[in-house]
Amino acid sequence: MNELIILFFYCAILGSGVGFLAGLLGIGGGLVIVPILSSILLYFAILPAEQVVIAAIATSLASILFTSTSSALAHHKNGNVPWSIAPWIMAGVALGALVSGFMAAFLPENMVRMIFAATVLLIAIKMFLSGKNAASVVRELPNKGVLTLFTTLTGGLSAMIGIGGGALLVPLLTFFSIDMKKAIGCASACGIVIALFGTVGYISSGSTQFDLADGFAGFVYLPALAGIVCTSWFTAPLGAKATHHLPVSTIKKIFAVLLVVMAVNMIMK
Repeated sequence: MNELIILFFYCAILGSGVGFLAGLLGIGGGLVIVPILSSILLYFAILPAEQVVIAAIATSLASILFTSTSSALAHHKNGNVPWSIAPWIMAGVALGALVSGFMAAFLPENMVRMIFAATVLLIAIKMFLSGKNAASVVRELPNKGVLTLFTTLTGGLSAMIGIGGGALLVPLLTFFSIDMKKAIGCASACGIVIALFGTVGYISSGSTQFDLADGFAGFVYLPALAGIVCTSWFTAPLGAKATHHLPVSTIKKIFAVLLVVMAVNMIMK
């Protein structure tokens, strides 16, 4: 019981930082949750090592459902969710996340871990270089069908590695000349959809491997989920508010360095 309380406390600390980043950068937080929660689950020997990453990804997605909701509500109040295009983007990420949630459970753990690490490294490079080559070219959004196709792929990859999709969606939307704050707000709203459909897939595919009596709903570890959500729900609006006051470009570069460290650590393990 004491170990469970300590685990909950660690996850609550993790959730406080993740929530703030979710609101500030439009990310669901999975880029941070997955590697750190993997280490926590390994330390407390919650489940076999070969299943740790899958459980961390599933739990990350479940927590993002709450974090992104809190963040999206804050961005909506600030008028930063472009509802004219959001439904089409949400349709795509929902389909991709649902399919990916079912498929990822059948992939080898090493493959999922390497996909996560490689994706994080690419995102970190993109974040670190953002702003250096500020585009002056105005690009129009593709038609809604093509946009949905793009976001289906985005949602699928996001659910596979346990992130809310903001780290992929924000660069995609800003590439098509969507204002950064609008892109972050849209990504926050889409994070809800990715998390919901991805979590359904992970719960369904893991229901035969873990028992609710042991604290699992499919691959989702409920004590860790409760710890993360109890703080991230409250810190996400703070991050959304800080978007208007903090130098986001600088924060993204610092965050990029952190991502590289986490990705390298994931590969080394």
